[in-house]
Amino acid sequence: MTHVYDILEIIKDELLASPSVNTVTYGDLSEVDLDKTTIFPLSHMLIDSANYKERTVVFNINLLCADIVDYNTKKANHELFYGNDNLQDVMNTQFQVINSLIMKLMRGDLFEMNYQVTTQPTAEPFKERFGNELAGWAVNISIEVPNGISIC
Repeated sequence: MTHVYDILEIIKDELLASPSVNTVTYGDLSEVDLDKTTIFPLSHMLIDSANYKERTVVFNINLLCADIVDYNTKKANHELFYGNDNLQDVMNTQFQVINSLIMKLMRGDLFEMNYQVTTQPTAEPFKERFGNELAGWAVNISIEVPNGISIC
């Protein structure tokens, strides 16, 4: 049985297909070198739990999509709404990464491959300071897959 490998590989491949993702990581976020700027934009995932139904398994996956917020050295005073950074650009591109993945799971290629969202995901924006200032979106996605185990 390769359920865990399969779902991680499918999601990783979908994320890496986006021009707004450079690196996909898995596991404990504290183990990822967030000071290394060459890994960004970054998508990070972790399987939170697996729930069993009669003939399927539902994986609850935490997904974080983030990029570095850059500040201009020259103060922008002509456009106060957008400020002196690329925060809106980061929020837009990383939202698109999550949006694309969710739509493929709800009604696209992945849905047709029996990788299907079972709940209505809610994406939440974040802005955190690690070694770099990061911003992006976090979402928990419940993905139902057929349970191919044979009990014979």
